[in-house]
Order: sequence, then C-alpha cells, then structure tokens
Amino acid sequence: MIKILFTGGGTAGHVIPIVAVAREIRKLGFEDNFFYLGPKDEFSSILLSQEDIKIKTVMAGKIRRYWTWKSFLRNIVDLLFKTPLGFFQAFFQVFLINPNLIFSKGGYGALSTCLAGWLLQVPVFLHESDVVPGLANRFLSRFSAKIFVSFPVAQTEYFSAEKMISVGNPIRREITQGNRANAKKLFNIQGDRPVILILGGSQGAQKINDMVLTILPQMLNDFEIIHQTGEKNFQQVRAEAKVVIDQSLSKYYHPVAFLREVEIREAYKVADLVVSRAGSGSIFEIAACTKPSILIPLSNSAQNHQVKNAYAYAEYGAALVMEEANLAPHFFLEKLKYLFSRPAELDNMKKTAEGFGQPESATIIAQYVIDRLKK
Repeated sequence: MIKILFTGGGTAGHVIPIVAVAREIRKLGFEDNFFYLGPKDEFSSILLSQEDIKIKTVMAGKIRRYWTWKSFLRNIVDLLFKTPLGFFQAFFQVFLINPNLIFSKGGYGALSTCLAGWLLQVPVFLHESDVVPGLANRFLSRFSAKIFVSFPVAQTEYFSAEKMISVGNPIRREITQGNRANAKKLFNIQGDRPVILILGGSQGAQKINDMVLTILPQMLNDFEIIHQTGEKNFQQVRAEAKVVIDQSLSKYYHPVAFLREVEIREAYKVADLVVSRAGSGSIFEIAACTKPSILIPLSNSAQNHQVKNAYAYAEYGAALVMEEANLAPHFFLEKLKYLFSRPAELDNMKKTAEGFGQPESATIIAQYVIDRLKK
C-alpha cells in the first residue's frame, strides 16, 4: 500500500498547498493513505481532516527573531526541550507510518519530520513558496531529493539550481471556478461600481484595516468593497465602519471575518482588483484568477520574504507594491482612482497576471510524485 506523508509549519500558507496537492494526487488515480505530521494547529486540523488526511502531531520548537527577555527564554526552552522531543516523536511516527515519500511545505513544524524521514531513507521533496527560503527549508534543502519552487529559478535565492524545479505555488483549482451571479447574491453586490477585494491573510491585517477605516467613506463613493478583516478584528472593524459611513453608503461595504473556500472563489470572481498581503499563496491565487492587484507586504516577515515576493511579482507588471512605510491612506485612495481611470492599464495587468499564474502547479507536483512512486 502506497503511503504519502505531508508535513509543514501549520499555517494556512503551509497547509492549503498540501490540500491542493493531495486533491490532485487523488484525481490522478492514487486513492491511497495520506498522512500529515506536524505541530498541533486547529485551523490545519480542520482543513486536513476534511480531505481525509490522517493527522499526527509532534512538538515543534521555533526560533523567534525578535528580541525580548521572554522571547529569549522561550527560544532556550524550544531549542533544548521542544525540538529534541519533537524529533524523537517524529522519528517514532515516521517509523510507524513507513511512508513511501514525504512532501514538505517547510516551516519549523516540518523540520523534525523531514530529518526523521531522511534518516529512515524516505525520499523527501520540499516545496518553497517564497523568493527567499525560510531557515527550515534552507537547512532541509541538503537532505531533499528535489525542491519545487514557486517563483522562477533565476529569482529564487539560496538553493542549488540543479535541485530546483519551478512549478508555481499549488493552489486549490476550485478557487478559479467562481460564478459571478452566485458571488453577487452571496455578498449582496450592488453592481454599479468597481468591486475591490481586500485581504489581510488568514489572520487579517491590522494596518490594512486601519487604513481602510480612515478613508472608508471616500472609497465607498467610488467603489464597492469586500473586506476580509480577520476573525479577531471583525467586531471592531464592523463597529467602527458603522460610525464612519453614512447609511446610504453601507450597502457598498461587505466586511467578513474570514473567507472560506466556497466564499473566496466567489469573491475573486466578482472582484475587479485585489488588495492583499504578499504571501506566495495569495499572489498565486490572485494571478490564477487573473486579477490586477495592489500588494502591501508585511514589513516584518521572516527574511523580508513578503517584500521580495511582492517586487518579484510586480516586475511582470501584474501588480503595484505599496510598502507599509508608505501606506498613507489618501495616497492609497488616489492610486486606486488612478488605476481605474486607465482601463487599458488594468487590462494589461490582468493579462500579465494570467501569464504568471500557474493553476496547474498542484497537478504538476502530483504527477511528479506519482511518477516517483511508480519507479
């Protein structure tokens, strides 16, 4: 019986590509046992269990790169206790599962599983989402058989070119299959002005939320907005929005805490432009849905990867980049108005996004995995 073991750091950016690859492997005829081994995470558990992936958890140590006495002590505990314990847990689980192959999305949660797999002579395949790899994938690259990368090889840092295969970032194919009529009904879209979709990642983005609230009345004079606020920010954003906008404009503002798969696909379909953080998953979803975008990279992301992702994508002409340091609300609003006053430029951004997006990425990886298993 063929067994495939997935692993990753536990965030949405790690888990959603795993879901996409697992779905494509099944579509290609492999209805075998899928396992996931990584740190305990409620969001990941829900997503993976829905895909009939058996979940095992291990402890995982994390290196915090910001300096406080609390972070220093937590780093010591993680390095001396959690990481070694997690490795022994992972070694035991990998031995019991006895997988034919490990597919890793990286992150600190994948470290123990990949090392255990390598020691037990299980082939390890990495996928790196970002232009600049994280510390875990940098370390694990020396133990991997191949490294799938999202961005072109020439743009991806650190890894050996001989090991890399540029395939894009695996997205759920279903994301590209929205229906405009369903979207209008789902979000109660009025339809008499351009629709802006504002995303802050799975946790929301406080700085983006604050900027939107500052200029919300002016934005709603010209645009209709679907705004993913993040679960923890939703009540506050909705309450503040009610205070700052007139009743006559409220029908054009649609705040949501979190967009599930069935909702995000409709939101992408109806949007005329997307405002987003610059995680690789978001960039490749936006590109696959052929939407122009304004990217606002997280300024303190590890290895500054979001800034580098944003500019690497913007080089192709499909997006504008606004760094947090320059995120003046009225400047952002004028940039929006500028873009929509030049439909030819927006249309060119759409075409460029379509050329960059690789919606078949998960299928390519799945086929590679199956070919390897058949050898």
